[in-house]
Amino acid sequence: MAGKLRVTQVKSTISHIARNRATIRALGLHGIGSSVEVADNEATRGMVRQVRFLVTVEELGPETVEGKGGTRASAQEKA
Repeated sequence: MAGKLRVTQVKSTISHIARNRATIRALGLHGIGSSVEVADNEATRGMVRQVRFLVTVEELGPETVEGKGGTRASAQEKA
């Protein structure tokens, strides 16, 4: 599982237990609509599974991960 996940918060943490609020913060999310790219590993997948009803998840392929010939290389080719 190499790559990244884009996690977006879609629901509020109000009226949810403290453990779920803490998991959202630990993922780096700050409110509804905020997104963050995290490493795709067992730990982060477990965190996402814990709050799956509050977030949406997209798997990012290796071509979109920066530093592996993705967006930076294509931006340099255009210049």
